[in-house]
Amino acid sequence: MQKSLNIDPNKCTGCLQCEMACAFELEGSFNPAHSRIKIFNFEEQGRFVPYTCTQCAEAWCLQACPVDAIKLNAETGAKIVDEATCVGCKVCTIACPFGTVNYNQSSGKVIKCDLCGGDPACAKACPTEAITYVDANWTGLDKMRSWAAKTDTGAEQTDEPKISAGH
Repeated sequence: MQKSLNIDPNKCTGCLQCEMACAFELEGSFNPAHSRIKIFNFEEQGRFVPYTCTQCAEAWCLQACPVDAIKLNAETGAKIVDEATCVGCKVCTIACPFGTVNYNQSSGKVIKCDLCGGDPACAKACPTEAITYVDANWTGLDKMRSWAAKTDTGAEQTDEPKISAGH
């Protein structure tokens, strides 16, 4: 059973524990600049949203790499950068539509989330469970139910006439 990160921004307090844990796990330093997960701060709304590589099925980063330095880890489903093969051309950083593949100036290579080999430090460090590591088949279920409930509520509250096909 493959697992994936599930992020619930409504639970994030912006504590940055995930960034610190990631940086320490992968770089050996408590420096958020070295983290593969970032917290986006919506200051005006007072909200924090964690974001990292979604390990998307299309994997544009993997497809774009001219030297095949990004490989699929069949066990975890993570798209992993092989540092020995990476030439630091940054094509994958351009190909990623989410901006979660980054260039590491000190190594001259790209870095991205590798799910910590199946035991993500960010999820373990999150005190509010805004980041969890769950069965990949269920990551969207709660979000879909939540959205469905909102749309059902919205449909009930509207006085607009319903339009049906063919009429």
